[in-house]
Amino acid sequence: MAGNVSGPRRSDHSPWNWLLILPVVVPLLTFVFNRSTPRLAGFPFFYWVQFAFVILGVGCTTIVHLATRDSRTGSHAAPKER
Repeated sequence: MAGNVSGPRRSDHSPWNWLLILPVVVPLLTFVFNRSTPRLAGFPFFYWVQFAFVILGVGCTTIVHLATRDSRTGSHAAPKER
């Protein structure tokens, strides 16, 4: 009966989580960036857009974290004054 654990249910069902699909789906659209021009600092478009996808992933993850952290734990809320 280890699979039937009773405890508080997680509430990870925030609409902000849908933003995490963007850095997964966009790099799969290879027809958009499968070219060599324009070049940036001598690097073909294909290579520097891969780096841009890393920045996109970090940005989306940061936005989702900041938008959902207070609703998950409440530990980041400001302390009450007496």
